[in-house]
Formats: sequence, structure tokens, C-alpha cells
Amino acid sequence: MPMKGSGAATGWAESGRWDRGASWIAYPHERMQRASHALATDAGVFVVDPVDAEGIDDLLAEFGEVAGVVVLLDRHKRDSAAVANRHDVPVYLPEALSGIADDLDAPTETVRRQLPGTDYGVHTVFENPFWKEAALYGDRDDTMVVTEAVGTAEYFRAGNERLGVHPMLRLLPPKKLGRLDPDRLLVGHGESVMDDATEALAYALRGSRGRTPGLYAKNLKSFVLG
Repeated sequence: MPMKGSGAATGWAESGRWDRGASWIAYPHERMQRASHALATDAGVFVVDPVDAEGIDDLLAEFGEVAGVVVLLDRHKRDSAAVANRHDVPVYLPEALSGIADDLDAPTETVRRQLPGTDYGVHTVFENPFWKEAALYGDRDDTMVVTEAVGTAEYFRAGNERLGVHPMLRLLPPKKLGRLDPDRLLVGHGESVMDDATEALAYALRGSRGRTPGLYAKNLKSFVLG
């Protein structure tokens, strides 16, 4: 367990829980609301885009032994190497993110269609010079993990959205995500959507462009007023 001075957050809040995992937000008062996830599988626990926190190993242990760490966005290296090294496991990188392997001070493995030994399929969301992101989808209980393209933090959401498209993607939303029908959706910023996730995702994608001016105005006002 990390000690004070290790760089791990001293405060964190659980932000979603179900039979096969849990989510947490380190530094819960931070505007970014950076969320991380523990996925319990037949192969062990996979930790997704982790922001480390004191005592988080106790949460992980509730679901079993850590089998690996997963990074789903090229900018979300976060504390993945530290968590992987502490548990002596590799960092798994979807093929679209394989280029960041040298940036991680930990062993890495590339995954293509499936997280090994699990029911979680790997889906490419974006693969271009500016944005490389993948998502996970667990067939056993329809759990979807998307850590940047959509989120529930305040600055993602416009109007009455429970889930919103990232502000930089509002005009060209990732409509391919709408091909899946999740019961729950775990995000990288904000609390997890634990019910009616398919409806929340469809609503977010369908109204992304039309609600963009309102979101930009809200975020500008928030930035100006601090």
C-alpha cells in the first residue's frame, strides 16, 4: 500500500460499484473528476486508467488478485506504471495505443480484440495523430468502459444530459459507440452510469451537436467565474 509522500492521493471516493467491479475518483474535489476502475474477471482484476490512492489496494483486493493494468487513452498514462509495478503485472495497451509503450516505466503487452482471459472485448474509438482511444465491453454483464470520449463530469454535460460527449468532440461525436447496448458505462471523468446506460449514451450522441453552444457557454462562464 502506498505511503504518504509516494505521490498517491490521500483522499478518494467510490464512484460506482456492481457485482464485478468498482470505480473510484481520486482527489474527489478536483474539477477533472478523474475516475479509475477495477474490473473483476475470470483472469483476475484489471485496473483501468488508474489514479493511485492510499488504501486503494484494499478496494482491489475485494475483487481478487490484480492481473493487469489497462490504459485506454494515450493521454491517460496516469499512475498505470506505479500500480502495475506494485502488483508485478504488465500494463496492457490496445493496439491503437501501442506507441506509448516506451513512455511507461513498466512492462507492457499489446492487446487486440480481447483482454486476455476475460469477456472484455477491445474496441477502437479513435486512432489518429491527435487522439488515440479504445473502449472495453464486457459481454457477460454488458459493462462498457469509455474513459474520454464521453463523461459525466460537469464540464462534459449540457442541459439535462446524464452523460455528455467530450467538449472537443461535440461536433463530430463518436457515433460508433451507439452500436453497443451497455447496462452500465464507466467513464474516465465523473461518476459511472450504473443504470439505463444505453439510453443515456444514445441521448448524449443524438444531441451532441445541438447542445454544443450551451455547453461552451456554461464552461466559459465557469472558467471566468472560477
